[in-house]
Amino acid sequence: MTQKLSVALAVLLIVGYGLGLVFSLKTHREVFAGGAEHAEQGEPPWPISLAVVTLAVVTVLVALVSEIFVESVQKAAETLGMSQAFVGFIVVALVGGAAEMAVAFSAARKNRLDLSVGIALGSATQIALFVGPVLVLLSYVIGPTPMDLQFWPGAVVMVFVATLVAAFITSGGRSAWFVGVLLLLVYAVFAISLYLWPPPVQ
Repeated sequence: MTQKLSVALAVLLIVGYGLGLVFSLKTHREVFAGGAEHAEQGEPPWPISLAVVTLAVVTVLVALVSEIFVESVQKAAETLGMSQAFVGFIVVALVGGAAEMAVAFSAARKNRLDLSVGIALGSATQIALFVGPVLVLLSYVIGPTPMDLQFWPGAVVMVFVATLVAAFITSGGRSAWFVGVLLLLVYAVFAISLYLWPPPVQ
């Protein structure tokens, strides 16, 4: 029953992600045009062919580095006594999102808070609505056992708290350095909780 529900939810999440892309790139492009106009004023856009080639090369390099990284993290996790949840939620998330975080930091330093928040929320949305559900569906084809979307209660609470915090932070339209400090403290609470109180192994 859980697996059937997970497959149905995965399909719905992917459909929602696809409709979100249509909304932002097709039907309501003017809502998201502010960042593009600002970029056009600052520097000339790349030719489409160069952008596609660069994206393809970087994707291949990231895939290779990720393979090496996963192997090294597994050994380090066993040595340091880290749980799989801590490695997945904290270590892999930090290293995997390093490039996006660097761009978000750069945008924030240039007083482009809209772009910085958009990068952060866009990445989280992509993981939740596309990458996770796709992995669930692919697990039925290439995985040793099917995955599902059933999480332990601690993960549900952390996702819920993170969603509430993100909603409160972005609803005001303004920010300050102390708000960033509070966000880092919330993340530190999650990290410490996962390290000292890992989920039960099933």
